[in-house]
Amino acid sequence: MLLLLILFLSIILGFLYIRYVPIRGVPCVSSLNQGADSIKTVDVRDYIQSYNDPIPGSTNIPVMYLTRNYHELSHMQVFVVASNRLEKNISIRFLRKKDINVVGYRLTSCKCKQKAKYKPA
Repeated sequence: MLLLLILFLSIILGFLYIRYVPIRGVPCVSSLNQGADSIKTVDVRDYIQSYNDPIPGSTNIPVMYLTRNYHELSHMQVFVVASNRLEKNISIRFLRKKDINVVGYRLTSCKCKQKAKYKPA
């Protein structure tokens, strides 16, 4: 019984970690520098939000479709645009697990003051 309780708690804590614990090493930035042409901007918001508020030059791949379409981003540096922290955490963790270099993120509801420093891969 105790083993079952420990297993159940570890599964719950794992889900909470993936969804709500912030990601280290990926800065929130307002925009990319001018020389960041090799960085691909990926909009992980759903199709309706990205249609109503488009981001020029970005590729829209909603979080739910990342498992199908992450291969389009392989061997690239990626900048993630999300509408909330949950989308940001899940998408960045998934992309990092697939060995895709995430250089920064931006939330549409948050205004970051910092600019990204471009580092070629």
